[in-house]
This record gives sequence, structure tokens and C-alpha cells, in this order.
Amino acid sequence: MIAPLIAVVMLLATWPANAQPPVMEPPSLAERVASGALPPVEKRLPRPPLVVTANPPVTTTGNYGGELRTLATKQRDTRLMVVFGYARLVAYDTEWRLAADILKDVIVEEGRIFTLHIRPGHRWSDGRPFTAEDFRFYWEDIANNPDLSPGGPERFLLVDGKPPVFDVIDAWTVRYSWDKPNPFFLPALAGARPEYIYVPSHYLRAMHKDHADPSDLRRLVSASGQRDWVSLFLDSSNQYRNDNPQLPSLQPWVLKTPPPSSRYIFERNPYFHRVDENGLQLPYIDTVAMTLASPGLIPAKTAAGEADLQARGIGFENYTILKQGSKRNDFRVYLWKTARGSQLVLMPNLTVNDPAWRAVFRDPRFRRALSIAVNRPEINHVIFYGLAREGNDTVLPESPLFEPEYETLWADYDPPLANALLDDMGLHRTSAGALRRLPDGRTVEIIVETAGEDPNEVAILQLVRDSWQKIGVKLLVKTTQREVLRNRVFAGATLMSVWTGLENALPTADTPPNELAPTSQQQLYWPKWGQYFETSGRAGDPIDDPAANELMTLYKRWLDIIDTDERSVIWHDMLRIRAENVFTIGTVRGVPQPVVVNNRLRNVPVDGVYNWEPGAQIGVYRPDFFWFDKADGTGGH
Repeated sequence: MIAPLIAVVMLLATWPANAQPPVMEPPSLAERVASGALPPVEKRLPRPPLVVTANPPVTTTGNYGGELRTLATKQRDTRLMVVFGYARLVAYDTEWRLAADILKDVIVEEGRIFTLHIRPGHRWSDGRPFTAEDFRFYWEDIANNPDLSPGGPERFLLVDGKPPVFDVIDAWTVRYSWDKPNPFFLPALAGARPEYIYVPSHYLRAMHKDHADPSDLRRLVSASGQRDWVSLFLDSSNQYRNDNPQLPSLQPWVLKTPPPSSRYIFERNPYFHRVDENGLQLPYIDTVAMTLASPGLIPAKTAAGEADLQARGIGFENYTILKQGSKRNDFRVYLWKTARGSQLVLMPNLTVNDPAWRAVFRDPRFRRALSIAVNRPEINHVIFYGLAREGNDTVLPESPLFEPEYETLWADYDPPLANALLDDMGLHRTSAGALRRLPDGRTVEIIVETAGEDPNEVAILQLVRDSWQKIGVKLLVKTTQREVLRNRVFAGATLMSVWTGLENALPTADTPPNELAPTSQQQLYWPKWGQYFETSGRAGDPIDDPAANELMTLYKRWLDIIDTDERSVIWHDMLRIRAENVFTIGTVRGVPQPVVVNNRLRNVPVDGVYNWEPGAQIGVYRPDFFWFDKADGTGGH
């Protein structure tokens, strides 16, 4: 990650000072260059461009051409091309380290002063310069405009509620300075859903009341059907949503199809800033075609050979049909690792409204008993053929912070000990085999609410139900919509919910440990505590659990430290507390994710990690470096 005191986020590769400019045009652009519609490639690239070298797991430089087909389910999935394209100011590499990407470099001083150097000559996809003005416009005209940002700058730009001092040093350099370290700044810029601190100001000025001619702006608003300039601006400027073909981009492929549509075409960005080691401008592939289909049809369509690269919409439960299809339809199926803390976790709501259940859930003995009553080996072998890891919701062995006890503590199947813990709490049975009873006489029946989005959820919960029945606890499943589920949990109406585990189970000591402490309402096991933190006490409830309080204390201490070794100590303390207290009940993790790859598509890793954060699913492997071998089914990966 970022070194602790004064750090330079270096380029992933260095452009040699005496290198000649690239000499080969992407063939698909040659006609436009010849006609004068586009400048030649050497005038389209920044100096220096980012040189991407062929290193494992990306192993070969490639050839130009081809259309990559992929499947999606919703109109809004155009945003996936921002995820997969993964062009970021700074980005993770395959060792989960941050490095400059769009930027030439970043200098970090004392963890609180960030100087960003833009690549001179970098251009937006429409050919207009990408400069410090695009950062200034965002900061002054968007983030600090009360109409466009009524709540002020985004949270990742605040430290103790205070925004940075923003300075334009020159046309290619900007600086953000805080009084204290801001460890969230660079990870936010590198996210799968990145935070943007820049916009194509030349395009958006015409929609901003402080820059546009009033009469021209009124005509734009009227023609767009929007109610006012704010709605027009926000609807037209969302870079992540990626649904406006007119909005200039820095991604490798840019949208060409206006929504709505059932098939979206993305064409190569002629001004993309990356080149390979031979000087060929990336991406290699000319176009990406995204076809929409209903979620239930994605596995069948993929098995029928209708996608050249597909991971979303398919899961391990589809592996058999995909392998069968691969023999007929010219593709292969890789199994990548997943990097969540757990594939599925059960989350007792520690801030539930019911006082009797709240007291029971907050007793660590109850959570420990439920955890050791889960037969994880059974789940692994029955559902995942023994290919997953069994254990708690915690970091994975690939993380430098991993310790075996974090995975195994209170995770071994032990019904006799679970029964003893529940007896010790006074949750007795009236007879052998009966359900236990709460102190107020009600039976211990837990309604587990779920959005039902994982096809394996029902099967896992059925196995957990059978295991818990043996210790006198009844599990009932209630399926509802995602937003309904979340709102019920937030309100304290839900006893227990089901979701995935830690989003990032591959952290380093310099990764913010915000997932381990009550920092967000979205943490469904203590939402009111998280809301209290998010709103600085204006909503939610203050933490009144000793272990959760200790996690929050450690988290706040981590924020004020920039020494990696000290941060590591805090991470280990927090991971140990989580394992001891079993705030979330993990099941299995590292569940294989099928990735379907056309037999002619090269540079897709055989062994990869499929995760949203960090990694942007396939984005960390740089799809702009994927290429099609023109020889059917021959050649290396």
C-alpha cells in the first residue's frame, strides 16, 4: 500500500526517456487519422503514457482488433464498463498495492498532503485537454456548490469534518492538504466505484449556471426535459453511471449507444493513456458489445457461447452446465478465488428494538453458541464440493494480516459446547429436543431475513436450520427485497439478516479498518451504532457494548497513526476482538467464481481473484490488455 511518512505512488512501469513514439496506429482508427478527423497516435498520447508490461498473470503483448461480447441484466449496467475498464487516478495492481495510473505520480507527505501530477498532454476521449482545471472545476463549482452538493464535499474528502485546502500548483499539478492524515483519500480514488475529484469541465460549463449564458442554459434545460439546471447537470455529468454518450471519458472504451437499448456498444478511446511495451496504444480490442438479458438466462446464454468474457450473473452452481457448454461452444471455464470474508454470514442485530432479543444477541455466549453449531464442513462438501474454506468472517490467508485463530476461533463444529453455553445463559429447554426459551418465556425462534440474491443461500440456510435445531434454536427464513430488508434492519425490526462477509478480506496494515468497527449503518449487525457514527450523533444510538466500543477506540487510534507497524498492531487487535466476539457468523469463503473465456481471448488469468473491493472484479487485470488471437483456439493465454 502507501508507505507511511513521505511516499511516492510510482508508475507501474517507466516510460524510457529516449523512447521513440509509437509508430503503429490501431487499424480501426487509421481512416479517421488519414482524413484528419483524428491526430496521429503520437499526438494523442500524454507524455509519458503509462507503459503496461507483460508480467504474470498477464503474459503476452497482443494484436489489435475484435469485438468482445459480454452479457448484463439492467440498463444501468453500462456502469460496469467503468468498473471493468478500471482507469483510475491511482489503481491497485495484482499485489493489491496502489500505483499511479491516470496520474503521472502522487507524492504523499505525512499522510495528509497529497500532490497529484497529471500527465502533460493527457486528453479526454473527445480530444480536449485533461488538466488541473478539471480538478478545480469539480472542487469549486460542484463539491462546494450548495445547489449541486447541498451536503458539501463527500465524506472521503473530510477529516474530522473538515475539508482539505485545495491548491492548483500549475496546469498539471494540484494539491490537497488536511491538518491530519486522510487514509481514505487514495483508496476512494482507486475503488471499483471510484470517487471522482475531476470532471470534463469543458463539456459541463454549458450546463452550469455560473458559467453558461442564461438563455442558452434555459434552452438546454427545456430540450432535455429536465426541471432545472441542477437536474440537467447531475443527469449529464455522472461518470460512474456511464449512460451519457456525450460525456467525455478517460476509460479505455467509451459508450456509443444512447440508452435505452438492449445492446450497448463501447468503442476504443482514441486518447487512452496506456501503451504496451512495444509502444502500441491500448486497448487492443476495438469494441465491447454488452447485451442485456434476464438474470435467469445469463448462465444458459453463456453456456451457449453468447459471451466472450463472463463472470457476472453466473456462479459456482452453474459450473456443470458451463463446462458442458465449453466443449461445444469454443470457450474455457476458469475458477477464480473470491475475496470476501465469508460467502454468507448470519448477522444478529445487536441494535434490534425487542429488548429481550437485544439482551440475548449482545451476550457473546449466544453468538458463539450459534457459530459452533454451524456445520461448516457439511456446507462446504454438500454445496461447494469441498472447494471452499471453512471458518469465520475474517481476512483471508493471502492477506499479510491473517492468523489461523481469526479463522477458526469459535468456528469448529461443537454442538455439546454450544448446548453448554446456552444452558449457562439460562436459555433452558422444557424437555429433551424441545426449543429453548427466552427469559420472558418465548421460544428461541429466529426469523432470518434475506434478499435471496445468492442462489446458494436457501441451501446453506437449510443446513444451518437443521444444525441449530439440534441445540434448541429454530431458524425461519423470510425473503424480501433488498431495500425493504435494509430499511427493516435499520429500523430495528429485523432479528437477524443474511449478507456477504467483509468486502475486502485482503487488507494490508495501511488499509482503513472501517469494516471492523461500527462505522456505517450499512453494517447490518449494529446499524444504529453505525448510523450514530456516520451522523456524528445526530441519529442512531451510541455504542453501549464493551467490545464494540473497544473496536471503535482502536479504529479512531488507527486513523491518527501513519506508521505501518503500529497500524498492523491495531489491525491484529481488532481482528482478534472480532473473532472472540463473533459479531457476524461466517460460513465458508473462497468459494470459486466461474469465469468464462473465449478460446481465442488472451491474457485473462487462469488463476485470478474475483472481488468487488479491491479489484473491481476483472478490472485489476486490465481488460485493455486482453486480445483476440486470430488463430482459432490456438496460442497461449
